[in-house]
Amino acid sequence: MDINTILKTELSQFLNSKYNIDFKNIEIQFTKKDFEGDITIVIFPLVKLLRKSSKDIGNEIGVYLINNSKYVESYNLIQGFINLVIDSKFYIEFLNEIIKIDDFGLIKPSSSNPLFLVEYSSPNTNKPLHLGHIRNILLGYSISKILEASGKNVHKTQIINDRGIHICKSIIAWLKYGKNTTPIDTGDKGDLFVGKYYVLFDKIYKKEISDLIKSGQSKLDAEKNASIFLEAQNLLIKWEAGDKEVIKLWKKMNSWVYEGFDKTYRDLGVDFDSYYYESKTYLLGKEIINEGLKNNIFFKKEDGSIWVDLIDEGLDEKILLRSDGTSVYMTQDLGTAYLRYKDYPKMNGVIYTVGNEQDYHFKVLFKILNKLGFNWSNQLHHLSYGMVDLPSGKMKSREGTVVDADELVFEMKKNASLLSEELGKINEFSEDEKENLNSVIGLGALKYFILKVDPKKRILFDPKESIDFNGNTGPFIQYAYARIQSLVNKVKFSILNTDINLKINIKEKNILKLLTQYPLAIKNSADNLSPALIANYTYELVKVFNSYYQSTSILKVDDNEIKNFRLNLSFKVGLVIKSSMSLLGVDVPNKM
Repeated sequence: MDINTILKTELSQFLNSKYNIDFKNIEIQFTKKDFEGDITIVIFPLVKLLRKSSKDIGNEIGVYLINNSKYVESYNLIQGFINLVIDSKFYIEFLNEIIKIDDFGLIKPSSSNPLFLVEYSSPNTNKPLHLGHIRNILLGYSISKILEASGKNVHKTQIINDRGIHICKSIIAWLKYGKNTTPIDTGDKGDLFVGKYYVLFDKIYKKEISDLIKSGQSKLDAEKNASIFLEAQNLLIKWEAGDKEVIKLWKKMNSWVYEGFDKTYRDLGVDFDSYYYESKTYLLGKEIINEGLKNNIFFKKEDGSIWVDLIDEGLDEKILLRSDGTSVYMTQDLGTAYLRYKDYPKMNGVIYTVGNEQDYHFKVLFKILNKLGFNWSNQLHHLSYGMVDLPSGKMKSREGTVVDADELVFEMKKNASLLSEELGKINEFSEDEKENLNSVIGLGALKYFILKVDPKKRILFDPKESIDFNGNTGPFIQYAYARIQSLVNKVKFSILNTDINLKINIKEKNILKLLTQYPLAIKNSADNLSPALIANYTYELVKVFNSYYQSTSILKVDDNEIKNFRLNLSFKVGLVIKSSMSLLGVDVPNKM
């Protein structure tokens, strides 16, 4: 039951019967908080059409709806808007309709519905996942769930950056200074182990550059001539030539990293349906580039490098293959895009979850695919998001100043444990229950804090602020859910229809109004690729319910009809909180 659809139908009947007009572009919205009313009809478009004042049109519509609509109780006019007060009967009927629907607000995808691929994580195998990756992973995973909830078929994927000069840097540093040790020898997670050698490479590289500059070389020449860098370049050439020993070592070090990544994904509660590897897709990218060169879409410079000219498209010239024949990021991205299309020819789009530092890269990628004649390139979308900062400043992988994802997850669980002990809320819990709860609260705090911010905005992540039990935080919402479970489990109540003539108070009506908006919140979140819309909808619902809970007696009322209605209402709010938080990848505990 959708009040907007009902009112649009009734308004269309009015315009058709009185003015013989079939007007479809009726705009209806929820009334803003500062005004009296529940639903607002925008009547500006009708002024020109009917050649009447907005006041006259508004009064005609208002009177018609009061006399003919089952649900319109009263109205008021504010300039070009008519604000309608909806009878409580509608909201009780609405609750009766949804009370037994476990997946209220969600649209179950069918095989004929659109298919979207959502790419996220896509790490390099030369370093562990860090806080920046966490925003990427949580955002991509949540978008996948939200798209699915809006009726789309979704395939979760990633491209693993398992080759290139950055990988060679870690390998060279390990060969020179690793003394043949392994993660088993040191007790490190595999990705952390390999990442240490990436940081070590950068440290030695900078030292060599400094020495060369002191010897008289320019900074640019020193960067090119540093011996450790030349070794990494030579290793890359050998890798692309298929040198057996290099490939063997590369596979061994990557296997260490994959084991580390898998543990982090499990800890974060995310998964993937498929994996692509740049070590395979770059070859397809090379074929595409050579074909484009033959067809004069690309051009070759004197040094043998291959480029594309996008100046006429408002961009620039972009290198596609280096002069020595080795590939660049664009090479493998072309191959990956094409391979995904071949694997999923019926896809309706690919959503690349990648930070806004790569905005230009994706503009170029999509333009190149379009120039190559791939019509499906119009279905590719870059979900660009802002970077994550800590109070201590920006993170830098090469300098080892990043916050590893594993360290952050551990810290969040620890903070949850300290806070729970301080508040004394879980003293009666077993140790296993405490550990599980601290994990749910800690991860919930992390996920919610990151996802409540519009993806386009930069985030300053403060772990302590995120885990507060007050304010717009994950624990605040989790606690509200646990409180509802405690409430509805105290007594036996029946999930029965409520008498539509029952008198409900304004706070109960406001809660029901918010519940009617849940399907729209999912749709808007999917359309805008923004989990923040779901997060902030949930926060608003919890705020309104908490105010109701603190001011209204739910169990200590003599009238069983009222008691049962209030328990049903609370029960449904709990289900919507659980549903909406699951779209963010956040679990909610039954006890806190």
